[in-house]
Amino acid sequence: MMDNFSTLHLALPAVHTVASATAPVTTLAQPRAFSTSVNPLVFFSILDHYLRRNADQDRVIGTLLGVRSEDGAEVEIKGCYPVPHLESQDQVEVDMEYHRTMFDLHKQVNPKEVIVGWYATGANLNSYSALIHDFYQKEVSSFPAVHLTMDTALTNERLGVKTYISAPVGITSKAVNCMFIPIPCDVKYFKAERAGLELLASAKNNESGSTTLLSDMDNLERAVIEVQSMLERVSEYVDAVLAGTVPANNTVGRYLMDTVSVVPKVDAAEFEKMFNSHLQDLLMVIYLANMTRTQLAVAKRLEKLL
Repeated sequence: MMDNFSTLHLALPAVHTVASATAPVTTLAQPRAFSTSVNPLVFFSILDHYLRRNADQDRVIGTLLGVRSEDGAEVEIKGCYPVPHLESQDQVEVDMEYHRTMFDLHKQVNPKEVIVGWYATGANLNSYSALIHDFYQKEVSSFPAVHLTMDTALTNERLGVKTYISAPVGITSKAVNCMFIPIPCDVKYFKAERAGLELLASAKNNESGSTTLLSDMDNLERAVIEVQSMLERVSEYVDAVLAGTVPANNTVGRYLMDTVSVVPKVDAAEFEKMFNSHLQDLLMVIYLANMTRTQLAVAKRLEKLL
């Protein structure tokens, strides 16, 4: 007979569910797949923390803040703050008092956001990662804690961000006996944030690493060029599907149908007239702004002469 203690037990983290009063105790709900979404401001905060680290530090860590769905399967990471720590060959030290003080201060500003996990720079996981994750798992309580890693080396010129949850491994309950399981991670931002991100991304092509704000006309031209490029891509895809060179995708077809149905049907001549009307209004606003700026400059010089 096989000894029970000779087998390897792997337990996946259970999603927090509320049991019904009428349901039997043995009934188990099928857990949903875990997923995370991250606000871009979190990445900037992590990079700022990494740039301000001490010279003898290889990586930095911090606390992730956000909100969860009712079943805990979906996590939205909205913010973070750094936590001082020290790593050596023998031990790791985390300033827990600083962590709790910062969280108490954060709750006064954003009471709805809770601790959802922690972050660390670098792409590698080690035994210290398991120890730190065990601490944050206790802070998160009944929900699985999320571990986010960010590769500051920017391998292949891509943002090396990954998210994990842990699962206990082995026959003994120890902090180091865990396995990190990758989970999906998406970047979630608003339209206003996207404009700022695109402006920052345009600076990487300049040698000085800086960029300037575009004028209204430049923004309009850029938007028209992007729309034209997307329309050309869609037209080429539709033509290829009709010709039989590319297999049809029902999901893409439904998405294109929904997009086309939302666009109002406007006559080409009427659309051109409306576009030119708005363009003239925009040019008039720019002209008035330049005139106002010129009058203020003249008034300022006259004031100096008098």
